[in-house]
Formats: sequence, C-alpha cells, structure tokens
Amino acid sequence: MINQAWLTVVGIGEDGPRGLGAEARAALAAAAVVFGGERHLALWPPQAGQQRRPWPRPFTQAYDQVLAHRGERVCVLASGDPMFYGIGSALAERLPREELRVLPVPSSMSLAAARLGWPLQQVRVIPAHGRPLARVALYLAEGARLLVLSADGETPAQLARLLCAQGYGASRLSLFAHLGGPDERRREGLAADWEPSPCAALNVVGVRCHADPGLRPLSRRGALPDAAFEHDGQLTKRDVRALTLARLAPRPGELLWDVGAGCGSIGIEWLRAESSARAIAIESHAERCGFIARNRERLGVPGLELVASRAPQALAGLDAPEAIFIGGGLTVEGVVEHCWQALKPGGRLVANAVTLQTESALVAWRARIGGELTRVSVAQAEPLGRFDGWRTARPITLLSVDKPLARSVC
Repeated sequence: MINQAWLTVVGIGEDGPRGLGAEARAALAAAAVVFGGERHLALWPPQAGQQRRPWPRPFTQAYDQVLAHRGERVCVLASGDPMFYGIGSALAERLPREELRVLPVPSSMSLAAARLGWPLQQVRVIPAHGRPLARVALYLAEGARLLVLSADGETPAQLARLLCAQGYGASRLSLFAHLGGPDERRREGLAADWEPSPCAALNVVGVRCHADPGLRPLSRRGALPDAAFEHDGQLTKRDVRALTLARLAPRPGELLWDVGAGCGSIGIEWLRAESSARAIAIESHAERCGFIARNRERLGVPGLELVASRAPQALAGLDAPEAIFIGGGLTVEGVVEHCWQALKPGGRLVANAVTLQTESALVAWRARIGGELTRVSVAQAEPLGRFDGWRTARPITLLSVDKPLARSVC
C-alpha cells in the first residue's frame, strides 16, 4: 500500500518555470518521469537522467501510461490549474487522495477575469475544446459575462457568428492569447463587426452579452414559447409543457428518456433547466428528427442525444433513466412496459394523452402501477367579432407516477 504522494501534477503557465513555486520546481527536478504535452514539456528544461514522455494519441491511453509508473517519482505538466477542466480532475478519480499532489498556478480563466476586472464568481466559464460551441447559446442573457475557452484559432470568429445568429451581435468580445506570458495579446470588438484574422490556437474569449434591440431573451426557468421550436404541430404546448416539466423535476446528473419526442421540446427544456443532466430523444419520424437536431443546436443543448428509431425496439441498450416522458407511442405494444421496467427505482414517469384511446391506456396503467391522473384544459382569448371569446384547446390527460424505491434486504 502506498501512503504518500508519488504523483505530482504541476500547473504551468505561459511564463514557464519563472511562474512556478519552490515546491513545484523541486518536484519536477526530483521526478524520474515527466509527462506532458509537447508545449508543456518545451517549457521545462531537460534534466539529466529524467524521462520525458509526451502524451500519446489517442489521449485516452495517457492514464494507463501514468499509472504504470505507480510508486515512482512522477510529475505531470498541465495548463494553469489542473483541477479546472484539466487532467488533475481525471487523475484524482483514479487514485487515492494520499497518492496525488496537485500544484496549480492561475488558470487562463483567472487571468482573463483579472484583465477584464470581472469577479470570477459572476462569470460563466464555457469550454469549447472537445465540446460543441453551440452550448454558449444556453447562457446568453443581457449583461451576462462569459469566458469561452477556445478549441482553436477559428473559435473566436465562430463565436461571433453564433452570437449574431442568436440576436446578440451587440455583445463585446475580448480575445486573449498567450495569457500570462511575454507574448500576451488582446483584441477587442463587437460580435457584429468581428473580422476573422490569424489567432493563436490557445486563446480565451471574454463575452459581455448585449442583446440586439427588440430581442426577447429566453428563460431557462419557465417553459419556452411555442415559437421557439421548429415543429410540424407535434409539440407539447407551452402551458402543458410547464406542467409536464414540473412533474419530471430535472435534477443534476439525471438522465431523461423523451419517448416519441416530436420536435424535442421536453428533452430540450429538461437540459436547459439543468445543464449537468442528460437526455435522450427517441423519435422515428425523419422530418421530426431534423427538427430535434436543429432545435437542440439553436437552443443551446447540443448534448441532447437523438435515437432515430421507433420504440420499444429503440429503447433496448439505452442507459437506465431517472425520468421518462412518453409523448407518443402509448398505444404501441411494449412501450410503457419497457419504460417502466427500465426506469430506475425512485424515478419519475410522466405520460400525456390527448385522444380517448391514449387516455384509456393511461387509466389502465394507473390501475397497474399507481400514480396521479390530471386533466388539463387550456383556453386562450381570441377575437370574436367585435369582442373576445375563449378558444379551448383539446384537454390533455397527464399520468405522473414515481417508481417505488428498491427495498433493502435485511
């Protein structure tokens, strides 16, 4: 059993060894093996008798290579704060705490916030390296402060185009490259006026969000207007959607199945309400799959998974969910059975019915598994001659049921 730290993860900035503390310098000097990216290894001068190991490709092999030296004196060089979207976090999941030591320096996010004079606790950090840039759309709001960690030198121009497409062309961009080093550079401009130009691959973009005149920002806490979605009429309408989401109750890290997803509105709202959650949309109609793909990008949740197939066959092999919404397929044999069986103990199932046949199915399922039936009727005021009258939409029946927790065996 190893009772002391054999692995030290050293954060290093653009200023190289000059920015390291005495403890980090000593760890690097004493290491038998030093791992790191080629850029990081170039910042630390070679030491006699010391192995220097650049990261393998694919990078997923790196962890096994590091752990193969368990018990030796090993250092890993990483950018800035290794515990902030860095390799330190991944290594901490693979090792007992007493075997790992992490020595950070200021991250590029901290340096950018310092240059801008932004309180870091009020800033939303959005990594775009290995993640879809479309996630930025989720956090757009008047006055919001964003720091985007770019994937490459093309990201700033792509970000400017995204902001303009979302109605935030008036937002101010601050582009930082080589933060903290002798070659540090800064460029300012509005998204609407941003011109693509050569840029260092490693850069951070600060965004101070300003909406264009007349834009109505979208809330993440209430149901979106129906017009926010591209659809063909197969859409859970706003008021019913709000009731449905209240019963599904999105929670951090949980997975939702949106079965018969239509245009994807429920899965999209689920992810917008809780950005650490997951969702899978199951939809067999080809045109509606296109709606889902476009809606998820535009509304800032590109992580919504799409299974373009028909339930219940499409459900086989999917990760077990904590919540399920059935918006279509209630009368298809095997759909509800498979959903109920796959739902984790303590999970929530919500199903909506608009026809007599699907309502009858919900009544029958309530008799089998319990739950609560709710009937909703929504009316909108519309012109009626010289006056106004109520136009009532078709009533919706909702079944919501919590699956019992598994009983412990004494």
